[in-house]
Amino acid sequence: MVDDERDGVRLTSLDAPLGDGLEVTKGDLVDHLDAFADRLAPQLAGRPLSVKRVRPGQEPFMQRNVAKGAPEWVRTVPVWSFGAHREVQQVLCDDRRTLLWLANQRAVEFHVPFFRAGAETEPTGIVLDLDPPEGADFAVVVQAAELVRRALADTGLAGAVKTSGSKGVHVVVPVRGVGPEDAAAATRALAARAAALDPDLATTAYIKEDRHGRVFLDSTRSGSSTIVAAYSPRIRPGLPVSAPVAWEDLASVRPGDVTVRTAPERLGDGDPWTALLPEPQELPADLLAEGHAIPVARVAAMHEGKRRARAKRATEG
Repeated sequence: MVDDERDGVRLTSLDAPLGDGLEVTKGDLVDHLDAFADRLAPQLAGRPLSVKRVRPGQEPFMQRNVAKGAPEWVRTVPVWSFGAHREVQQVLCDDRRTLLWLANQRAVEFHVPFFRAGAETEPTGIVLDLDPPEGADFAVVVQAAELVRRALADTGLAGAVKTSGSKGVHVVVPVRGVGPEDAAAATRALAARAAALDPDLATTAYIKEDRHGRVFLDSTRSGSSTIVAAYSPRIRPGLPVSAPVAWEDLASVRPGDVTVRTAPERLGDGDPWTALLPEPQELPADLLAEGHAIPVARVAAMHEGKRRARAKRATEG
């Protein structure tokens, strides 16, 4: 049964629970994405989209390949999937109509890379994802974010901050004139410089057992990885939203304050994310050189894991 039709998209089951334990209806999701379509769609436009969907009675799942039965007006782009070992057709969400269609598919989270389709070698930004230790107060994330801000300023750069919609924050730095490897290297160097400002508070340790209660400055989401877009909901009870925050207001923020039901009142009618983002910046040569000398975190962690496993076997033997 069709409950509503917007921009030619037939919307169904709007009064039904969105998913298990989420405490919102499908209509709450649709209304939020519709209200923020003019601010969300420009972030998604032209970028291969990954969405995280929910269905009652099932675990949430990430979807990169366009859903079967998609309308012919839904634009897609072919992308090689290393996980699936084949080419998939990822959606290009360029407009409100496509966003509403995805909402009707119960797409909750919207993840995009820092490049546009056809321009994979031209990243438009880098990000540090700050992840607090289990059970920590959000105040430690705020302190770690200020370390990142200081490291950026010391390097002659600026970034904008937003909540992740979960426990942490994202610090995003728009860039220009670099390739994916340089962008990833610069992110590693910035994380290392920020952690060095207070090693008791922050760490770049990829292996959890090596973090020892410190905030993890994750530098692995630049390059070909994705980031959840500003204004995107997250799959948590109440559907919290990844919300832009002015640096001076970060200390007063609490995760979960902005949800699909409270976002219009708390974020207003403007586009604070676009207003907060600085213009794209060139990355200094010394930052790139420093970053290229730092091992890639996932690769280093893999080798370290193997080394520890060998040492454990030798000890047990």
